Amino acid sequence: MTGAALALVVAAAVIHAVWNALAKRAHDQVVFLWSSVSLASLLLLPVGLWWLRAEGVAPGAWPFVAATIVLHAVYFYALGRAYRSGDFSRVYPIARGLGVALVPVVALAVFDERLSPLGTLGVALVVLGIAGLSLLGEVRPGSPATGVGAGTAWALLTGLLIAAYSLVDKAGVARLHPFAYISLMGLGMSALLTPVVLREPGAVRREWRGHWRTILVASAFNLTSYLLVLFAFRLSKVGYVVAARELSILFSAFIGSLWFGEGRLGPRLAGASVVLAGVICVALAR
Repeated sequence: MTGAALALVVAAAVIHAVWNALAKRAHDQVVFLWSSVSLASLLLLPVGLWWLRAEGVAPGAWPFVAATIVLHAVYFYALGRAYRSGDFSRVYPIARGLGVALVPVVALAVFDERLSPLGTLGVALVVLGIAGLSLLGEVRPGSPATGVGAGTAWALLTGLLIAAYSLVDKAGVARLHPFAYISLMGLGMSALLTPVVLREPGAVRREWRGHWRTILVASAFNLTSYLLVLFAFRLSKVGYVVAARELSILFSAFIGSLWFGEGRLGPRLAGASVVLAGVICVALAR
């Protein structure tokens, strides 16, 4: 993995953990995610339109654009439901970890991307560390027992969607510039989710009234984070990029334990250290 790709992915990991934590704190997580992504998409639109005008859209890119719009719409809905039902320190590792476990396996068949032995060890360590962290998730006092089950189920679905859109986007950005690609994805995803968020009258108004500052911060972070990943896809193998991106687990351990009070920091840092070791292996692999 090149130094440039690693730098992009580490920056994306920090940003990703922060905006996910902001979404967890929202009153209605699905509305919060829709609001922040819709605003970010509007801000990115002029740049995306410039690239679309400069390079156009190859006919072969449209199926990937359509697929990523659908996958990301379902992803944000599932992510919002997961955070509504479960603890951050449990949902985040399960969702991210499943994507890491599945992407290299599927990429072998789809892209014929074979990980080196060191890269394979790195991916294995990342998955092992995430699995250990996910086992540490506990129900907070007063939380209903059914909430953990629902949160875990939605987190698993989110992980499947992460693996799916990662593979689609790897092929998509090879056919269309990342700025144009992410602009089309953001606008399409926002349009698909609009009927869902408008289903409850007043939900959007209530969320903006109570969390407009964090919506603005998240809007600057969420698509920016994935844009960095899309550029990294152009520089390195999809398995390496997706694995290294899980450095965000290290930050989610601090956030879940110290910010949300979801459990002891020590065991979470131990699991996160295994993830970090895996990231180092991936970064050193060639």
